[in-house]
Amino acid sequence: MNYFKELKVWQKAIELVTNTYLRTQAFPKEELYGLTSQIRRCAVSIPSNIAEGCGRKTEKDFSNFLGIALGSAFEFETQLIISKNLSFIQQEDFSVLESKIQHIQNMIIKLQKSIEK
Repeated sequence: MNYFKELKVWQKAIELVTNTYLRTQAFPKEELYGLTSQIRRCAVSIPSNIAEGCGRKTEKDFSNFLGIALGSAFEFETQLIISKNLSFIQQEDFSVLESKIQHIQNMIIKLQKSIEK
């Protein structure tokens, strides 16, 4: 069952992962095992949990995994703000990623609501 690949939210989350890896390459080397690693893990967690939820047997399980993905999305946004505050990321890159993550958050919320009806 690979229908998760058809979900727009999963596709957008995959794009976010790619953008995150590219934009965090310029983070300070001493942050490789700190903020760089953490923000990348959060980004990867979003589409991973969406996909894992799709593989579960019930809609309730899927909704729970969407909740985990949403938590990772908010964690990602927090780390993005920290990265901007520490000047690890340019304002333009921050704005692009912030817009993407907020769109993904809204998509997850809407999908979760549609499943719970």
